[in-house]
Order: sequence, then C-alpha cells, then structure tokens
Amino acid sequence: MKEKKLQVKDFVLIGVFAVIYMAVMMVVGMMGMIPILFLVYPSVLGLVAGIIVMLMMAKVPKPGALFIFTILTPLIMFAMGHTYIVLVGGIIVGLLAELIRYSGRYASMKTEVAACAVMNLWAPCSILQMLLAKEKYMALTLSMMPENYAGALERLVTWPNMLLVFAGALVGGFFGALIGKKLLYKHFKKAGIA
Repeated sequence: MKEKKLQVKDFVLIGVFAVIYMAVMMVVGMMGMIPILFLVYPSVLGLVAGIIVMLMMAKVPKPGALFIFTILTPLIMFAMGHTYIVLVGGIIVGLLAELIRYSGRYASMKTEVAACAVMNLWAPCSILQMLLAKEKYMALTLSMMPENYAGALERLVTWPNMLLVFAGALVGGFFGALIGKKLLYKHFKKAGIA
C-alpha cells in the first residue's frame, strides 16, 4: 500500500465512527449498573463494537487512523473527570494497535483483526482506575452511584480479576473483529485488504 496521509474527510470519518462507538459504549456500559457485570462490559463492548472498529479501518486504511480513533473516547472520559489512567492506557493501547496495523501495511486482514482486538484493551483501563487511582475513582463513582454499589465495585475490582477483565476484553475484541470481518467483507475487498 502506498502510504497516504490523513485528509480532512478521513478525520471526519474517524470522528463519525468515534461518535457511533461512544454511543454503543454507553449502551453496553449500562450493564455495569450491576456491579459484577461491570467487569464483563469490556468483553461485550469488544464483541459488539468490533464491527464499528473494523468498518472504520476499512474506510480509513491509513497510518494514524486507528490511534486517533482509539484515544478519542479515553480523551473525552478524561475531560469528564476520569483519571489519567484511562487516557494513558488509551494512548499506549492505541499505539500498540496502530503498530500492529502498520506491520500489515494496512492491507492484511490478520493484522486488522489483531489490531481491533488489541484496541479493545483500552476499555479495561476505565476499571483499572479503581486500583491505580482509587480515591479519585471512588469519589467519581460515589458522585453518580449509591454507596453500596461503590462498595461492591471495591470488593470486585482486584488484581486477579483485572487480569481476567483484560483477557476477556482481548477475546471480545477478537471475536468482534471476526464478526466485523465477515459482515463487512465487501468493504475490505474494496479497500484492498486481503
């Protein structure tokens, strides 16, 4: 693939897909109203939103697109009061996903699927805040939810459980990418991604 720079229309597409992604994230995030399901939401998000991520990559097969797409949600969350953990996690994961995509020269279905799976690892960073910035995260949680909910989260979010959350997010992202690959085959073919 000839490396192409992102143009205005690409930024618009990335923004549109990011808005759709955030809307899906908010709907899926509602399952977090039940504390135990809060730990499952990154997996479900990857499974459901993998289609959106794969379509964005098919429409914008250019360097930097996935990185920008990945950091938009954590950036907005940070601006709304979440800790730096979610933003730093989003940046790290966005860079890793972009490097995976680059390794396939934006034209390999295997690397697109892998990049989509890795990109979904930003979502557990929103839960990781509970362990790395507990006081601020608890204050944020208590400002929106009752004390018994915050207490249940505190008991559930442990390092062993976080390992399971990250693993689940990777698996959810992978299967979401496979679903997206199957549903969006004609878009990938048009984009020259095999």
